[in-house]
Amino acid sequence: MTYDVAVLGMGAAGLQAAITAARKKASTLVLGKPEDSALWSAEVENYFGVPRVKGRELVSIAMEQASAFGAELFKEDAIALSKEEGVFTITSESGRLIQSKTLVFASGISRKKLNIPGEKEFFGKGVSYCASCDCNFYKGVPVAIIGEGSEAAISAELMTNYASRVYWIVETPQASEHLKERAVSAGVELVAAKPKEIVGDSKVAALILSNGRRLAVNGVFIELGARSSTDMAMDLGIIPDPEGTIKVDRNCRTGVEAIFACGDITGKPWQVAKAVGEGCVAGTEAAAMARGV
Repeated sequence: MTYDVAVLGMGAAGLQAAITAARKKASTLVLGKPEDSALWSAEVENYFGVPRVKGRELVSIAMEQASAFGAELFKEDAIALSKEEGVFTITSESGRLIQSKTLVFASGISRKKLNIPGEKEFFGKGVSYCASCDCNFYKGVPVAIIGEGSEAAISAELMTNYASRVYWIVETPQASEHLKERAVSAGVELVAAKPKEIVGDSKVAALILSNGRRLAVNGVFIELGARSSTDMAMDLGIIPDPEGTIKVDRNCRTGVEAIFACGDITGKPWQVAKAVGEGCVAGTEAAAMARGV
C-alpha cells in the first residue's frame, strides 16, 4: 500500500497534521515515539482554552483522535528516506519499508546533551552530535557512541567504516533488535555503563564510565534520540539553515516537491500553539496534493 501522507513525528505538530489529513480522507501514517516529543514531558499552561495540562495527556488524546479518524500510528523511528518516480520510501528501525505520496517532517530539532564534565569543553575537539556529519574526521582512531535509541545504533554501525574501534555506550538499549544486531555484526562493542566524564588536553583522549572503566578514544558521538529530521531531510535535497531548521512557505511547503514541515523544525517560537497551527496547515496541504484536490 502507498499512503497519501506520511508524517514523521508524534508530537503536537505531527499528530495535528495526521488528524487533519485523515479527516480529509487521505490515507495517513504517523511514525515516531510519543515519549520523544518535546511536548511529552512538558507542563502546558499557555495553550488556548486549556488552563493547565500535562503534555503527555495532550499527546495521548491526540493519538486517540488521529486513530479515530483513520490514521495509522507506528511507534517506531524512521531511519532512512528516499524518493523514486514520485513516491517516497521510508525505512523504519524495524526494517519495515513504507511508501507515501507526500511527506511531513514534524519531529523537532533538539539535540539532547549529556551534561557531563568535558562535553561542552571538547565540543568540536572530539565531541560531536552528528556521526554522519563528522565521520570523515575520525578515520583510523577509536570512538565511542553514546545513546540508547535508533540514532546511536545507526551511528555506531556507520562508524565501523571509519574508526579503528567503535564502542557503543548503552545501559538499556531502546533501539530495535534489528538495528542492535546490525551494529554488533558490523563489529561494534556494546558497553553497559553510563558516561561519567570526557577527558583530554587540547582534544578528547578518553571517556570515563560510571563503572570506573577508562576508554581510550579520540571521538565521542552523543546520539541520544532518533535519527534527526534534518539529517534525513538532507538525504532528499533539503538543506537546513545553520540553526538546523527547515524553511517553509505559508503553506508549510519546503523547497522540495511534496515535502512539508511543521512544528519546532521550522523555527521559533517553540510553542504548542504554533506547532498545532502549522500541523493543521501541513496536513491540509499534503492531503490535497496527494489526492489531487
